[in-house]
Amino acid sequence: MPALDQKKALELSQSAVNKPVGDFTLLDREGKPVRLAGYRGKPLLVSFMYTGCFQVCPTTTRNLQKAVVNTVATLGADRFNVVSIGFNQPFDSPSALKAFASQNGIVFPNWEFLSPAPAILDELTKSFGFSYVPTPAGFDHVVQVTIVDAEGRVYRQVYGEALTADMLVEPLKQLVTGAPVAQTNPIADIVDRVRILCSVYDPNTGQYRLNYALFFEIGGFLTFFFYIVWYLWRGFRTNKTRGV
Repeated sequence: MPALDQKKALELSQSAVNKPVGDFTLLDREGKPVRLAGYRGKPLLVSFMYTGCFQVCPTTTRNLQKAVVNTVATLGADRFNVVSIGFNQPFDSPSALKAFASQNGIVFPNWEFLSPAPAILDELTKSFGFSYVPTPAGFDHVVQVTIVDAEGRVYRQVYGEALTADMLVEPLKQLVTGAPVAQTNPIADIVDRVRILCSVYDPNTGQYRLNYALFFEIGGFLTFFFYIVWYLWRGFRTNKTRGV
């Protein structure tokens, strides 16, 4: 049985970047239909896995969970969504995915597990640039998380089992801060974007923290800016008083 051609798999994965994802309909853990187009409007993280995997998929899912925890802490749970898709059909049924999510402690409100129909599987995996081949032990497949932008286009592929927060937060920050957000208070929107931009990854703790030095730099710049404006305005008023 042929093994996965890593070179071709990587080429296929990268070929999906900047291309739109098709509007596929899958089933959630309760067996209800979910359209991928329904996730548009926010960035989306997509991973492929199969419930019969006892090593790579659980490990990757748990690492993704840790990364998502830190991402939620930095960006907020309402800024993005996560989807795990079971590709081993018909075995990755909604009930099997529900059990897998429960076993791995996935309880995030913005993270869903979806089951595709066998008829759309080839087109679905190709749309995300995902490759897999069956082996005597299960499947040999690309370990990747696909980052999809708010318009439904593949923005970036992140590879490897050892996912960390910085692999996800940095590209998500680019997408989140560059996208319009429905806010009733424009000042709150500005403050939120500044907070996100000023969050930096600490490799010692594996978490994000606020870089207060950036706030001081911004404050210093604003102070200097307003001083220049005040100085020019004062000079203008003085000249006007003198009749110059």
